[in-house]
Amino acid sequence: MFGLLFFILFTPGFSEFLCTSSDLEMSYTFCDSTAHAFMFNVTPCSIMDKSVWKAALTWIPRSDITFLKVVFKVWYDGAKALQWTEVLCSGADDEYSVCGMLKGETVATSFDIKGARTKFPKGNYNVILQAFSDDSENNMIICLNFTMIVKQDPF
Repeated sequence: MFGLLFFILFTPGFSEFLCTSSDLEMSYTFCDSTAHAFMFNVTPCSIMDKSVWKAALTWIPRSDITFLKVVFKVWYDGAKALQWTEVLCSGADDEYSVCGMLKGETVATSFDIKGARTKFPKGNYNVILQAFSDDSENNMIICLNFTMIVKQDPF
């Protein structure tokens, strides 16, 4: 039996729609200069749901992942609200399954996003996610620009 694995190649500026509901709309674009074999999904599509969001990621990186640093930058209605940096893979005692992956291997994983427990005020959010294969942030391996529109206050 042949298995079918579906990948989407996206180019910068192309918007991928994640979901829409009565209280939330989410999409993302790539902000770096090359196409990617990448797929991302999140459920449920509701900011009012008190449960944790479930995310699924499939990606073929274009470089080995011995070191992985991610930088999140969050804007709320045009104002910078948060910047968070985390080293996920350092090459020693790494806990994430993506650590140690080789260029061209398929990363297929699912994880929880606990931020769904946060009460997001109504408004427009932009989240820039950058991933680097070096600590100096010179070798960016992927960059995503997530747009989240919260349509009603959760209060």
